[in-house]
Amino acid sequence: MLKMPNCERPKSRNHPVNQGHCRVFWTNISPIIATALCLYTTSATSAQQLPTLTIPSPTLTSQTPKVPIPKVLASGNQISLNGRILPGAWLQRPGSGDRLTTHLSDGALRQLIGVDLLNTNNPARQPVEWFSPSTTPQVLSASLQRGYRYLDITNFTQAAGWQIQANGNILAIATPAAIVKDILQSQQPVGNRIFVDLDRPTPWQVSQELPIKSPPDPDTPTPKPSGPPNREWKITLDGIADPSLIQRYTPLPAAPLPTTPLLNPLKQLLPDPVSPAPTPEPLIKQVEVVNNQTVIRLSVPFGMAPRITTLANPNRLIIDIRPDALVEKNIAWAKGLQWRQQFFNLGTERFPIVWLEINPRAFGLRLKPIRSNLDTLAGTAPLMQTAPKYSAAAAINGGYFNRNNRLPLGAIRQDAQWVSGPILNRGAIAWNDSGQFYFGRLTLEETLIAPNNLRLPILYLNSAYVQSGIARYTPVWGPAYTPLTDNEIILTIQKGQVINQLTGGKAGQTSLPIPQDGYLLTLRGNAVNAAAQLPIGTALSITSTTAPNDFSRYPNIIGAGPLLVKNRQIVLDAKDEKFSDAFIAEKAIRSGICTNTTGNLMIAAVHNRAGGPGPTLAEHAQLMKLLGCVDALNLDGGSSTSLYLGGQLIDRSPSTAARVHNGIGIFLEQK
Repeated sequence: MLKMPNCERPKSRNHPVNQGHCRVFWTNISPIIATALCLYTTSATSAQQLPTLTIPSPTLTSQTPKVPIPKVLASGNQISLNGRILPGAWLQRPGSGDRLTTHLSDGALRQLIGVDLLNTNNPARQPVEWFSPSTTPQVLSASLQRGYRYLDITNFTQAAGWQIQANGNILAIATPAAIVKDILQSQQPVGNRIFVDLDRPTPWQVSQELPIKSPPDPDTPTPKPSGPPNREWKITLDGIADPSLIQRYTPLPAAPLPTTPLLNPLKQLLPDPVSPAPTPEPLIKQVEVVNNQTVIRLSVPFGMAPRITTLANPNRLIIDIRPDALVEKNIAWAKGLQWRQQFFNLGTERFPIVWLEINPRAFGLRLKPIRSNLDTLAGTAPLMQTAPKYSAAAAINGGYFNRNNRLPLGAIRQDAQWVSGPILNRGAIAWNDSGQFYFGRLTLEETLIAPNNLRLPILYLNSAYVQSGIARYTPVWGPAYTPLTDNEIILTIQKGQVINQLTGGKAGQTSLPIPQDGYLLTLRGNAVNAAAQLPIGTALSITSTTAPNDFSRYPNIIGAGPLLVKNRQIVLDAKDEKFSDAFIAEKAIRSGICTNTTGNLMIAAVHNRAGGPGPTLAEHAQLMKLLGCVDALNLDGGSSTSLYLGGQLIDRSPSTAARVHNGIGIFLEQK
């Protein structure tokens, strides 16, 4: 977390290195797919062997009674791929005649198998390529259900020779055994290229690994860093590599450090020898076979990423390590929802942007704030977990939060109820179910009114932002409140009357219940003096409004900041929104939300520039304007940046995305 078009028809690409044609299965500057391999457990069943299942899959035969057939015969959210249990949504439906059709979410097909989704302007027809022998891509029918876009893979799997069987929540897939014949590396004009030759097409996955920081060795001097560290990537194929390949790419054991000889007094007068330049880390760090899979570990320089291509005749995986690994896409994912990604030029810099364009007026499409925990305001989770919990088709991370106590630091309003109040007059977006939006800098003005015309400002509502003054905590906060600072004076208000008043004591120690028909008032700093004016039995009321008042007309609000664009003009003023100088100057991955000239909403992730770090806030504002934004807001970014679509993160590897507190979900009517 940072602190603070119309589609063209798919066109073939001729690969310059070999005969045949290929399609790019892309991984972003920060990786797009990255299957959740860290979540799987290895089955005792060997790969490429279909396990014996205790529950038969639904089948249709001529003897099947002629009764109404349900639209979905079986479904689940786990896939056994050659014996390994992996997350992935699937379902089975009746086909023509007695045929049973199998449908896999497009995210699972990309993440687990390596199938490339090509450009399309028809949400019901998805062209794909995977080791395709011709320039004509295979087209799979697509349908939406409960936030996923399912592709009919029945013919695809038959052509590939897969075996499929359903077992309760698990769809077992067994693919023919494959052999990794060779792995070669070559230097290219831009970056490096790795060829992985196979005897047949086979599933493959790519992920970016988090760096493992080893404790320093006290006996070994720490070398001075020469630049940003390399990133480790892992390419995993369902196939066994030849032992000679394993040996070729097995790292040699480290040579022992030379012992220090006795010092010669004369040598002490000589200057120290110049240390040799460090040897560049090899691109291919290791090749190994684990559980009948070949794992290729790469050490990729900062600012570069893999772009992976499949090729037929010969069957080959081509891994290009490039500073511009993003491949442009334009996919009509659903009615009113377009998935796009491309590079934008800002001066001499090129920034990759992945975004979803949403028509909020499309029938059956709506937006809602989502958060990781519905029981209390404390909590964080990966957006990959939160979005499916709500059955959201798409989502982006939202506002800021305290990573230590996992509490919100900004505005959240849902269905006309304040979940958490805004802070520091920071930027926010508001919307209604009619497809109308409002952007601005937001303040919530609540006033506590007591007898004798006593009026006291309430500065914070259900917020982890702690300052001197009066704060209010409602049942949305949770069943109880634990003091965030020492020596708070806490008043319990029930049915509009003060029923209790006490000192909170040491921060974090005593929990006080929040009445379901009331709230707590917390007095901090100089505000504790107001406690004497609010004795038990005092009748209280509250007035509430927003500044500007336009925000009051909208039932849903997410606050973050800073505000970037207003009425097509850049209005960035991070200082005014109380962001630090370091935050303002930082170059980092960014999330943004905006509206364009057609009134559509766009949620976007801007990742590292080609060959370098992400944008500054000023660059982010310019990029949002280039994207066509009329009004735009910066959301929480850095490791929090997460753009979710149909069971997958489309902008980065899930392993590199942090847990977040809240987000904005896109919901499609269920068919």
